[in-house]
Amino acid sequence: MLRKIYFNSKPLFLVSQITSEVEDYLHHEDTVFIDEFNSHTVKAMIHEMEQPQIHAGVFLHEDVESLLRSFRKKLVPVEAAGGLVYTPDHELLLIFRHGKWDLPKGKLDPGEDLRSCAIREVKEETGLQEAVIEKELHVTYHTYHQDGRHILKESHWYLMKADHQQLLPQVEEGIDKCIWVPVKEIAGYMELTYPLVAEVVKEGITALHEVKNV
Repeated sequence: MLRKIYFNSKPLFLVSQITSEVEDYLHHEDTVFIDEFNSHTVKAMIHEMEQPQIHAGVFLHEDVESLLRSFRKKLVPVEAAGGLVYTPDHELLLIFRHGKWDLPKGKLDPGEDLRSCAIREVKEETGLQEAVIEKELHVTYHTYHQDGRHILKESHWYLMKADHQQLLPQVEEGIDKCIWVPVKEIAGYMELTYPLVAEVVKEGITALHEVKNV
């Protein structure tokens, strides 16, 4: 099993075994490796991942879910949801926010469920009028600092379908533009995005190839 937490754009791999992907990172001398699981080593890994010279982290333990729960206890967990929206014409919806191509998402409101949050955030941030969730897609984790707290955001992503509609960026949320991008042209936009967003887009395109023959 593998979970990945991003500290800015640096990945921390929580793994039960060393895969080929993780092995590549272990060849870097600026990758932190820990295989002893306790509260002190979790705290130490968080500290190391905050250091500018560190490239990545690998935490090896047989129970990855317990390891993830320990990171949640050390950080402040926040749940969010968002969507990768596609059209029948094989287009994907992207937003441009803070100088990066991104996907619409946001934090849950009190009492709100994840699917409702995903639909609401997509509509609010892009002006989309109608979108239908087709399947759960991916869960991403990333950290940031806010008001003196170290946040761990857990974002639940859904594959959504919508007709090609006029879009209206939510400028008060820092969104400069919203566009439809043909799937065959998406790679160029992924050069200016966050690693976790690229992961979600990759998962979504794989799902579309499997069920829609895109």
